[in-house]
Amino acid sequence: MRNLKGIHHVTAITSSAEKNYEFFTYVLGMRLVKKTVNQDDIQTYHLFFADDKGSAGTDMTFFDFPNIPKGVHGTNEIAKTSFRVPTDAALDYWVKRFDRLNVNHTGIKEQFGKKTLSFVDFDDQQYQLISDEFNEGVASGTPWQKGPIPLEFAITGLGPIFVRIADFSYFKEMLERVMLFKEIGQEGAYYLFEVGEGGNGAQIIVEHNEDLPNSRQGCGTVHHAAFRVEDRAMLDEWTKHFEDFGFRTSGYVDRHFFESLYTRVAPQILFELATDGPGFMGDEEYETVGEKLSLPPFLEPKREQIEKLVRPIDTVRSTIDFVKE
Repeated sequence: MRNLKGIHHVTAITSSAEKNYEFFTYVLGMRLVKKTVNQDDIQTYHLFFADDKGSAGTDMTFFDFPNIPKGVHGTNEIAKTSFRVPTDAALDYWVKRFDRLNVNHTGIKEQFGKKTLSFVDFDDQQYQLISDEFNEGVASGTPWQKGPIPLEFAITGLGPIFVRIADFSYFKEMLERVMLFKEIGQEGAYYLFEVGEGGNGAQIIVEHNEDLPNSRQGCGTVHHAAFRVEDRAMLDEWTKHFEDFGFRTSGYVDRHFFESLYTRVAPQILFELATDGPGFMGDEEYETVGEKLSLPPFLEPKREQIEKLVRPIDTVRSTIDFVKE
């Protein structure tokens, strides 16, 4: 049984695919590498923002469920998503950028020896930037070369996932015995776990919180978090592993861009395991990736129906000459 390789992606819910695209493209400077639909709900957009190459471990994805109510943050939720930047100095750049663009943020803080900058989007979705200045472990990705952010400050991938949980002793045992994480630090009610090569790209920060009411999923909250495995064979090993511990799983799911397995590991906490490949670049050109509606082969026969269900969103960027500022 091999360890998980780190974080694969985080999927959240947005109230507006259009606003979401604008925020991630023009404010955060992450690259839209796939504009597709939720394979289980084809009237719903599914947008994937990642690094320049669409690498596993760099993508934040969003469902745009029609008419979903606003979510409520609380305990028992995947509470915050981190993005990696190369240095502490990058955070100074982002403070100025957020101030200029009226993005609400906390200012630079430190947790577990790393400098961080927490912020929110228009849905009150919770994020933080985390510095890789003193980081060791899982390598990060490649910043979007033609995006609006100077490369030395740009986002390169996903950092630690925050989980807020009421029953900490159960969750710790699940992480350590089932998912093979190790606890490596504690600061107050926060506990740091890592897996595999470790570092920012392979960590979970767990907040023990019995005071807040239960979270409620909706726009502005995370739907699930995914962790990397090498291939289908490893996915099958993990399926048996979860089921040996009594967890119900989705069984094997082919998402075309990667292969998956889902299991609910705690109340309202859905984790996915996903393969590193095949990736997002197979059906589109590098220069224009994310500009057209991309459908997996099994949905292609329904393209006409799907294009009537989802409103058009202009995601053409290959014709834009971004000024890095």
